[in-house]
Amino acid sequence: MKRTNNVEELRSICKQTRRRIIEMTGAAKSGHPGGSLSAVEIVVTLYYDIMRHDPANPRWEDRDRFILSKGHAAPVLYAVMADCGYAPADQLNTLRKLGSPYQGHPDRRFLPALEASTGSLGQGLSLALGMGAAAKLDAASWRTYVVLGDGECQEGQIWEAAMFGAFHKVDNVCAIVDYNKIQLDGFVKDVMELEPFADKWRAFGWHVIELDGHSVADLQKAFQEAAAVKGRPSVLIAHTVKGKGVSFMENNPKFHGVAPTPAEVEIALKELQ
Repeated sequence: MKRTNNVEELRSICKQTRRRIIEMTGAAKSGHPGGSLSAVEIVVTLYYDIMRHDPANPRWEDRDRFILSKGHAAPVLYAVMADCGYAPADQLNTLRKLGSPYQGHPDRRFLPALEASTGSLGQGLSLALGMGAAAKLDAASWRTYVVLGDGECQEGQIWEAAMFGAFHKVDNVCAIVDYNKIQLDGFVKDVMELEPFADKWRAFGWHVIELDGHSVADLQKAFQEAAAVKGRPSVLIAHTVKGKGVSFMENNPKFHGVAPTPAEVEIALKELQ
């Protein structure tokens, strides 16, 4: 796989990843393109620059762990994992097909390189903190990264986990909230407002970093800052745009869980050239 910390190269990988998300969801005629597109820079920066991992040895004991708690955004993870060599790139367009390694939500039974089966919202942060606590008990050096949805942060289990993480000083865990402001039923502020969001995390004892979730350079800096924090976990509140990169999908609640039509696929791919 290609590893790089060059911002322009990472941006190029992001554009390729967005094209694959459109192709995959278009071929499946179902899926969640909006929240996959909003998380692209986060996942790409982690896999190609920040995380310590080895596709030739996916169970390497000292690897960093990644959990996509908002499992409905599986297409972004699948596109990146396939490009890195963890899974067959020529089967990406079998997304959501019977027997495909690329199920509608990440499933370790079909894709063993995954760290966890996810998609039941609210559970990923607990998984990440459990892994982080285990690493501390073993005096291991690896870190765990977990991507949460903003609508997911309305779940009570998120805040129970947040309390655990700070109390037990699980400083080898970094949560990233894909704060695109839209969830299944509409805009987050209309369903259940999260603000003052950063203050909530601070009140639970976390180190908080707010940033532009589409800026690769800002993400690189934030992940480095989080890794240097001792005695408490970190959370990146990444302000993003639902459907980022495709004009008719951006900030459009419709595309939380609706795939593009063949005509829309053609338009989107032209925009992403």
